[in-house]
Amino acid sequence: MEDTSVFSRLAVCSWSLQPDNPQHLVTLLREIGLPRVQLALDPLREQPTLWGAAPALLARHNVTVVSGMFGTVGEDYTTLESIRRTGGLVPDEHWEANWRNLHAVAAIARRLGLRLVTFHAGFLPHDPAAPNFAKLLQRVGRVADLFAAEHIELGFETGQETAETLAAFLRHLGRPNVGVNFDPANMILYDKGDPIAALRVLAPWLKQCHLKDAKRTKVPGTWGEEVPLGQGEVDWPAFFGTLKELGFSGPLCIEREAGNQRLADIQTARKLVESLAG
Repeated sequence: MEDTSVFSRLAVCSWSLQPDNPQHLVTLLREIGLPRVQLALDPLREQPTLWGAAPALLARHNVTVVSGMFGTVGEDYTTLESIRRTGGLVPDEHWEANWRNLHAVAAIARRLGLRLVTFHAGFLPHDPAAPNFAKLLQRVGRVADLFAAEHIELGFETGQETAETLAAFLRHLGRPNVGVNFDPANMILYDKGDPIAALRVLAPWLKQCHLKDAKRTKVPGTWGEEVPLGQGEVDWPAFFGTLKELGFSGPLCIEREAGNQRLADIQTARKLVESLAG
């Protein structure tokens, strides 16, 4: 019988650890005590000489790659406005480069035997009549079909829009291999609603969760603050209770993208999650 406990599904995002090379990543994973990782795929595409050995090395050390992640060209997270303008598949000037990169990423994911890859699609308009809506629907559809041809599912990162807007877009998209990588902290960082309510809205499309925490901004239109797990506004007992109620059995990946003691923060997060799940 397959083990679907939280302990067996807990992983860490490779980019949170900021590894210099594949061996460094293995060393950091050992230090944390987690043999599962969501792997950033762009380093394998951009630096094949340095990162090309990662799949074999991870396998040799019994590290499971639960999913992959890729970024898009020119993303600028300086402000909410800059990421709205530059994020995901939105910018016309980067579409051709992104489309080329995505072919390489899909091939890497296939070689790794991945079943899921996640990314930020960009800010999705809530109104089907909006000028960007048809364009993004077409672009995302092409990306979805590219990965579907490799038998790979896609997970949109949450947060840039409300859960209702994302759910409406997914209904219009109508691709069975596309769902969400739910990040409760992003709902707070982008100030797009209550994470638990959003989780329920997006439950039909749930592919994976990121475990990250944050505090909501006090100045509308600006970023919230990412903080170590347990120090923010995510109601973690309610979060895990809702996942259990929904019967979700996918990967749970600890993510930390701020601070200068990430290893310690990730270790703290792991202990907190295991205590809550236990």
